[in-house]
Amino acid sequence: MTTLFTGRIRPLSPASEDLVEALLVGDDGRIVAVGAIADLAAKDPSAERVALDGWAMPGLIEPHGHPGTAAVLLSDRVLDLRPVVLPDAESVMSALRVALAASEGRPVYASGWDALLQRGLPDPDMRLLDDLAGATPLAIVHNSGHSAYFNAAAARLAGVDKDTPDPAGASFGRTADGELSGVALEAAAVEQVVTPLLESARADIVELLGAHFADLSCRGITTVSDLSWNPALNQVVDALRAAGRMPLRLRWYEMSRPGGTPAARPSRASGVDGGTADAEDDIVRQIGVKTWTDGSPWIGNIATSFPYLDTVATRGLGLEPGHRGASNYTAEELHGIAEPYAAAGWQLACHAHGDLAIDETLDVYERLIEKHGLTDHRFRLEHVGAMTAAQFARAAELGVTVSLFVDHITYWGEVLVDDLFGPERGGAWADAGAAFAAGHRATFHNDGWVTPAEPLRNMAVAETRRTRSGRVMPAGTPVSRTQALAAHTTNAAWQLFSEHEVGSLTPGLFADLIVLDRDPLTVPAEELAEAEVREVHLGGRRVS
Repeated sequence: MTTLFTGRIRPLSPASEDLVEALLVGDDGRIVAVGAIADLAAKDPSAERVALDGWAMPGLIEPHGHPGTAAVLLSDRVLDLRPVVLPDAESVMSALRVALAASEGRPVYASGWDALLQRGLPDPDMRLLDDLAGATPLAIVHNSGHSAYFNAAAARLAGVDKDTPDPAGASFGRTADGELSGVALEAAAVEQVVTPLLESARADIVELLGAHFADLSCRGITTVSDLSWNPALNQVVDALRAAGRMPLRLRWYEMSRPGGTPAARPSRASGVDGGTADAEDDIVRQIGVKTWTDGSPWIGNIATSFPYLDTVATRGLGLEPGHRGASNYTAEELHGIAEPYAAAGWQLACHAHGDLAIDETLDVYERLIEKHGLTDHRFRLEHVGAMTAAQFARAAELGVTVSLFVDHITYWGEVLVDDLFGPERGGAWADAGAAFAAGHRATFHNDGWVTPAEPLRNMAVAETRRTRSGRVMPAGTPVSRTQALAAHTTNAAWQLFSEHEVGSLTPGLFADLIVLDRDPLTVPAEELAEAEVREVHLGGRRVS
């Protein structure tokens, strides 16, 4: 049966921002027509009518998420220490002590440690965690996800010792005499430390992932990507779909492995790369491959041409005056990792924060593009905190697309300027306006559990460049409302090779729509950030 949705509708199509009265949706979940109620009713007088209570717009798209990991880290299996939950050091340490006292020797895993926002936290080395937890295994994941801290008992449980080799692109901290220091740096090492947690969650992963997907849906997200997806979770998704519990679309990227031999990329859907329509799954499918050129600004391991400031905060991170971070790989190593995936036709997505890391990644991308004669590759740069206007321009010329972590401004804006990089470099962090000015179809994201899933706030902060305390960043360029909305709708769909399916309320696309309590195009930025999501529809079917 066809459905006629009526109300105040913002299609946000590339051709028009005009308000329309109605959407006619076919029984396949795709939009048949958009326009006036009378005209669409005449097209199909038998269509079921559904009145939308509020302002409708396309469903929001999270182009850089981590639901497969966030489903565990945000569950009751993990102690939530994030600064958005526990704002100071005292509350963090108190929560750890309470959890350890109640554990009865069972392992305690926590996530969200952030010494830059939770001022006064001690150095979380093995000695501290041994004193705190004793024989109880304790592992704490940093809020960025780029490091973890663990005691001796957690190391034994994970099978990590002083002879454990450093994974490619990652490392275990070691003391002067070669013993473990209790620190894991970068994804592959962190993964080893928390493997027992992930294994213990496996029995309940259907419920955990289902609950997380439901939460994302309630926030207005109708398509989410996962930039570190474990393909073993595909069976979990199959179970959720069979149970009617898949309220959004998933686009996933596998983690790159040095020496990997990927399968060739299947042909893309109609309208992309000149392919023809095929049997691609419109709910779940792989889009590309993810790797990491550098790390996190919050722990000192992003590759920059400029030093960190010498401040109380940076000294608290253990950084020496004049510290500069380094890339996880040399350019040749990065090229060697990316080459087989590019040759197989996969989109590459690479985490790069520092300006040197961005240059290195663009150099590798350029070599791959030229070698393989790539055109519509849409290679991605992720987060790009310190990316400059010149680098945005170079990326655009290469056909490389960018996704910015603009919510860093909300939570760490003052830290970036006052503690880490100063008003010029820190003030221009996540310069979305410069990306759009260079011609990018830029997107915004929240990076899984790192900040709350709040795409509407992303749009607002990209417009205002204002922190939670109300301070305006001293550099960088605001975006327009049209650009902000596109970042989580049409641009995100294009970045995920899904523009033939979603991103706007346009005939031929799926009727993935949300209903807000206010007009997303005209309200002030501060009001947009606080908008309530009243309804969520996927393919014309209400899911939240």
